[in-house]
Amino acid sequence: MKNAINWFEIPVTDFGRAKKFYDSIFGVELYEQMMGPYQMGFFPGEGVSGAIVKGDGYVPSQDGALIYLAAGEDLTGVMNKIEKAGGKVAQPKTKVTDEIGYISVFIDTEGNRVALHSPK
Repeated sequence: MKNAINWFEIPVTDFGRAKKFYDSIFGVELYEQMMGPYQMGFFPGEGVSGAIVKGDGYVPSQDGALIYLAAGEDLTGVMNKIEKAGGKVAQPKTKVTDEIGYISVFIDTEGNRVALHSPK
């Protein structure tokens, strides 16, 4: 097994609001596509990736698994956009160790608890 994770899905109830939030904080545009009955917004990138998803069975939550999204070299820039975009910073930038780097946790516009990671 090369990676423990190969895909993630973040549940959303208001797709437009959620897409605008993630587009805004990361400065990207999620690619939007219907996959059967599911509305999906794919995060750009190489390797492990994922999507925001609206559809039956996808319920936003602050409980359960915590996904860490890569926030570049320094997560401060992404973290500083969260509240302007309608989210809430739940844990400010925190150093884990010199080797691991830094993390921050936020609540997105849909009520999901999501984290950021950066080396600096």
